[in-house]
Amino acid sequence: MTQTRESNSDRSQNKNHKDHEGEVEMLRLVACIDGSQAAPAVCDYASWASKHMETPMMLLHVLDEERYPAEPDLAGSIGLGSREQLLEDLAELDRKRAKLALEHGHHMLDEAQKRVGEAGISDVVQRQRHGDLTESLLALENQTRLLVMGLHGESSSERDTHIGSQLETVIRSMHRPILLVPDEYTQPRSAMLAFDGSATAFKGVELLAGSPVLKGMPLHLVMVGADTNDRWEQLKKAEKMLAGLESEITLAIRAGDVEPTLHAYQEEHDIDILVMGAYGHSRIRQFLVGSTTTRMLETARKPLVVLR
Repeated sequence: MTQTRESNSDRSQNKNHKDHEGEVEMLRLVACIDGSQAAPAVCDYASWASKHMETPMMLLHVLDEERYPAEPDLAGSIGLGSREQLLEDLAELDRKRAKLALEHGHHMLDEAQKRVGEAGISDVVQRQRHGDLTESLLALENQTRLLVMGLHGESSSERDTHIGSQLETVIRSMHRPILLVPDEYTQPRSAMLAFDGSATAFKGVELLAGSPVLKGMPLHLVMVGADTNDRWEQLKKAEKMLAGLESEITLAIRAGDVEPTLHAYQEEHDIDILVMGAYGHSRIRQFLVGSTTTRMLETARKPLVVLR
């Protein structure tokens, strides 16, 4: 089994060395590991996707620098009645917390490595970063083929589940497909693409056509809106673009509000993965598509693939 763990500085040195020799870093499936309930499912879905796409894996843990600063800044703590020794004691506690959190991150990565290894994934590297999650993912974007993350954050519980606090920022910032997974793993057998006939949607179809992640899997192309000849022609055009996936493709148009209609169709046909586009660029489109995407994230009970 290939196992590599690199810190921020180690990774930079290795990358510079590769750039100097003119080599290109291979694309990997990046699985984000944290302390949330979804972490085991992230490993399982990442293992499934890695095998299905024949893509090596990177296990990534990012320690939030705001919660666990490597070197606390107490300049803003100087005020009435401040005691220099007490402030230094607090700073030392923060340093110890950050060190313990990093060690805990190493342990989580090792456990994740063991789990994906048991699933048959042998080409795996580990990365640990101390900083902002979105910035860390953007730094790895050129090495990323697919990003796998849990839908629910570390603060979620069985009684109170909510989407991760940084999830929307990651989706808006990254330009790679993102597989967002629930807390429990179920073997994916079928998928559906939420399609609206726009230029952005056709770009998503083109991206999907070039990816092996859904190859051979039954696929439904679903539009929400009026049943018109123009929309059927758009669906048929998208179907032809996806011919290379060698999948059984079903076309459908349903009336209703986007989020409940898509979920109802998914439940009716027992579809495992929903594929959809994310936030647009214009203010109007960003509001319409962005709000729909957010609602889908909040109400999803099965995996989502978000295309950017």
